[in-house]
Amino acid sequence: MVQQMVIISGLSGSGKSIALQTLEDDGFFCIDNLPISFVPRFIEEIQQKKGIARLAIGVDARSFPEDLSEVELIFDEIEACTALTPKILFLDANDDVLIKRYSHTRRRHPLSGIEKSLVDAIHFERELLSPIRHRANVFVDTSFLNVHELRSILKQRLIENEGNSLFIHIISFGYRNGVPLDADFVFDARMLTNPHWIPHLREYTGLDQEIVDFFADTEDIQDFYNDIASFITKWLPSFKKGTRSYLTIAVGCTGGKHRSVYLAQRLFELLQAENNVLVKHREINI
Repeated sequence: MVQQMVIISGLSGSGKSIALQTLEDDGFFCIDNLPISFVPRFIEEIQQKKGIARLAIGVDARSFPEDLSEVELIFDEIEACTALTPKILFLDANDDVLIKRYSHTRRRHPLSGIEKSLVDAIHFERELLSPIRHRANVFVDTSFLNVHELRSILKQRLIENEGNSLFIHIISFGYRNGVPLDADFVFDARMLTNPHWIPHLREYTGLDQEIVDFFADTEDIQDFYNDIASFITKWLPSFKKGTRSYLTIAVGCTGGKHRSVYLAQRLFELLQAENNVLVKHREINI
């Protein structure tokens, strides 16, 4: 009898194969590229098999894309026939990153062809998959994640964090490279004092003691941090009581090197003692 089920979908090139491999390595029975209209019947068949307690199914736009318009009805049917609420993982990445990945691997996008350029295929696929994205309860932006970081996040959100404990992901970023697509809360630090304009501090990051010492005496930075910390600590218990399994907090500044890094790191240090929390400083590759 299946006791845990994960449905994996997302843009081609966003990391679906890595997600399936990660779950397979942890003992999930995995199947890829199953047309979504076939999923309820497949689950019914699997339920009769002994020894399959955890199931992962990859669904994308390659097979019977017209069925994607019936996502809501199909997922309702899945939940009815299993008495389970499956985790629905949707992986995404920004267009520039997807284009670069296809350029590096020289692979052909499954929906591209004579009549569709790579860019058109990405946009078309995003539109086709929008019903699944809307239904997803686990969302991961892989734009700035390497393979090891993606595996770690997937294990946290899909495998290790199966109870009611909340997984918190804190990200520092630079607005010049875009806002993280999976952020639940975004705090904009661009109006705060910027060490970039102080020559002897420019080369450092928000993790370096020189910047930490400078910000310790910078009133607007401290006020902003105290406001964020107060907000998060006030509402975190409510999130923990809810049904969600993860919360993504993003702090951004212009370049993602000083202010956002310092603030995100302090939030991490505040929360790590009593919470399941991970921090990533996107623009300084840590």
